[in-house]
Amino acid sequence: MKQNNIETVYSGIGGYEKIEGIVETFYGYVKENPILIPLFPDDLTETMHKQTLFLTQFFGGPRLYEAERGHPMLRRRHLPFPITPSARDEWLACMKLALIENQVEEPYYTEMIERMTLTANHMMNTPES
Repeated sequence: MKQNNIETVYSGIGGYEKIEGIVETFYGYVKENPILIPLFPDDLTETMHKQTLFLTQFFGGPRLYEAERGHPMLRRRHLPFPITPSARDEWLACMKLALIENQVEEPYYTEMIERMTLTANHMMNTPES
């Protein structure tokens, strides 16, 4: 999908199927992460679905998240969860591994990590104990 004749990250990496693969891989790492898994429900099916919709929209694809769930309001939706600097770091580490495993290449890898790092920083709401 191009926006104003500019290739988006979404189209550059291969679209919806690639996002699905990244999300599936990412949550495989989350399930094994002792810092992250307590923040998530036992059944990750709905969480994975929402993440796929969000990342599709976030990286320039169709506005699927908004169509199904309204404005993302990420910070507000994440306030109930204690997101510490360590949780942020672990989340980003899992996402980096998922991007690598799904063969996301440059310049898309760097752009995705930079944008997700800014978002992850914004989600932090709890200091380390």
